Parts: sequence; structure tokens; C-alpha cells
Amino acid sequence: MPALKKTVMTVLSAALLSVCVVSPAGAADKDKTDDNQPKPTGPMSTVGGERLGVVGTQVALGPGAPVLPKELSARSWIVADAENGQVLASHNAHWRLAPASTLKMLFADTVLPALQPKTLTHRVTEEELSGVGEGSSLVGVKEDHIYTVHDLWLGVFLQSGNDAVHVLSEMYGGVPATVAAMQRHAEELQALDTTVVSPDGYDSPKQVSSAYDLTLFARSGMQKADFREYAATATATFPGEQKKGKKRESFEIRNTNRLITGDIGVDPYQGIAGVKNGYTTHAGNTFTGIAERDGKVLLVTVMNPSSEESHAVYKEAAHLLDWGFSASGKVTPVGELVPPKSAVTAKGTEPAAGADKAEKKKHAAAAATAAPAGSTGVWTALSVVGGVLLVLAAGVFLVNRRLPLPDLVRRLPRR
Repeated sequence: MPALKKTVMTVLSAALLSVCVVSPAGAADKDKTDDNQPKPTGPMSTVGGERLGVVGTQVALGPGAPVLPKELSARSWIVADAENGQVLASHNAHWRLAPASTLKMLFADTVLPALQPKTLTHRVTEEELSGVGEGSSLVGVKEDHIYTVHDLWLGVFLQSGNDAVHVLSEMYGGVPATVAAMQRHAEELQALDTTVVSPDGYDSPKQVSSAYDLTLFARSGMQKADFREYAATATATFPGEQKKGKKRESFEIRNTNRLITGDIGVDPYQGIAGVKNGYTTHAGNTFTGIAERDGKVLLVTVMNPSSEESHAVYKEAAHLLDWGFSASGKVTPVGELVPPKSAVTAKGTEPAAGADKAEKKKHAAAAATAAPAGSTGVWTALSVVGGVLLVLAAGVFLVNRRLPLPDLVRRLPRR
């Protein structure tokens, strides 16, 4: 009997050992975060897949896949393929958190197509700057001075200037109209975690988004040539004060996205091409980035790292990008970035639940509108009209043209 017992124990031990050795993905699926970290207190959305609504880290490693980085402290993050929409891994992807200035991606994606051409000029009034929140980041827009739309968008993307956002909002029809348009566009993109209160991302009661939604905004925005240009710009010259009888002054502005321009303790990320960073007291640090390597284009969003390390949001984003490029093709996706409602409607299928007849009519009209010749649309052969994406397959994006990142990357500074 003792011999039999010994044999059974040996077999069981070997079996357990073999499970640990041959099934590392199972262990990797467990949430490795600190149990003391804050966690979502309510149910999360399952848009894009059931696993994206599960609390904690979601990843399904295959043979040869690298384990996730250990240096992750963010409350929420996501890594996704920008072109096919596959979510490679996530952590509390649908947790509704304050977005800070990353919400400016939705602002730009909504407003930018309407304010054309770039050379359009506007004289700023005192009233247009009166609504800028206390302590806001500013680019230095001055009342009674004339700026082009191009100038103002550089102020939004590079310096995260809330003053520029408010002026552009007034040009669009006013802040309330802009907020309403942003909310409609978020719903069109199926970014249902997002509630817009201010166009600039300034801390406001009830204003929330999620890592998933911010990634949708970036993916949509990067299909617009102007958006891509502004998001990838490292430095620019901004108009300064105009004194009577003298040439107008100017000054240099520098992109605050540290994966583009670098800083002490953080190097520019090879292959980076945007998109937007943010910070407020309530939101902490937030960041969405896009990068290309060996023909693969990835999106990453990181929200509110708890690490006290300098530039933690950029370092964690870089770690996740490195992991994503190494893991691509070696993991089973845990979800997808859903297409806009109109992408589904364009194929004759019903839009997401909740769309009324007016919305359906609006999507159909947008789908019937042709884009100007020479458009440089990205993941589809068709153009973006008013922020509406038209695709050639129901429910998915097709890669008919490569995302034009390499040229942008070559123009970024290197250390």
C-alpha cells in the first residue's frame, strides 16, 4: 500500500508540473496587479468582446509569446492592432475614468473636418477665452489677435492648449454645440463609455471615457491626413504678440508627448507617430499612442498609473508597445475595436441597438457623400466624411492601404 500511494503521488506531481510547464498562458491570464490597487466598482461594458468587460488583466498567450511587462501600474490600459482592430491584451479596458486632455482626440476628430481650409483665419475675442478653466494648459492665444486654423490646431496637439480648443469650439458653433457634436460622434464610433462635458478634457463632474474609447478615437482620427500631421509634429512656430508698426512676434512650441520629443529619463520611441497625452489632478496621467514597426501598427492607451516613477505613463506605454510588437501573431485576441455604426449600416445591416430612424437617415446620407479627389484615407479605400468611416466589409476594417506612418516617423527627432 505505501508503494501504491507513493506511485500515485509521483504521477500527480508530474501531472501538475506538466500543466505549469506547458500551459504558461493560463497563468498569464491571471490578474497580476496589486490587490491594493483601485478596481472598477460596477459592471463594465462588453463592447468589443465579453472579456473586455471582465475586471483585471485579459491576455491569452500562445506558444512563444512573451509575458506581459511587470512594470504596469495603470488603472486601465489596452494594446490593439490599429489596422485589423484585434485587442492583444487589456486591463480594465472599459473602466470609466476621467480622460484629461486625451479627450482632445475626440474633439479634433469631430471638429477638424468642418474647419477648412487650414488657412481660414479668425480674430479672437475676450469672450471666447473666458470659459477656459483655471489652471488649464495654454498655448498662448491672445484676444484681438488673428490666428489661422492651422495655428490653433498646432496649439491643441502640441501644447494641449485649452485656449486654442475654446476658440476652435466657438468657430464651430460654440462650446455647447461642440460638446453635443462630440457626444454624437462618440456614439457613432460606439464609444459608449464616454460622457462629454467639456471639449478640452478639463476635469468636470460626470466627464468620463475609457481606455477602449480613447483607442477608438485615436483610430478614427488617424484616418484623417490633417490629424496625422498634427499628431506627429514635434515642434512648430506659433504666432505671438502683434505690436503696432512691428513684425508679429513668434515663438517655438514643442510637443508634450514625451514619446515623440523625449525628456529626462524617457527617450523618443522608435516608430512613434502620435497621438495625445493628458494630465489633470482628478485624471492623473493619461496617454494614447500609435507606433509602427516592421509594417505592424499598434495602438496603446494607458490611464492613471499609480507608479511614482517619473514619466510612468510614457514608460508603461512603451513597455506595452514593445510587448505588443513581440507578441503579435503569438496571442489569441481578447476582443476587438468595433467599427462605427455607419460602417455596419453601409453594408445594409442594422446599426447598434438604440439608433433611431433619424440616426439611420444621417448615416445613410453620410455614406452617400463622396470625398474629394486625392484624399489620403487610411485603413479603407474610401474617405472619411464628417468623421464617418465607410468600409467594404460588415463589422470590420479592411487594410486596403497601409497606414502612412513611416514617412511621419522619419520626420521625428532622434536622440
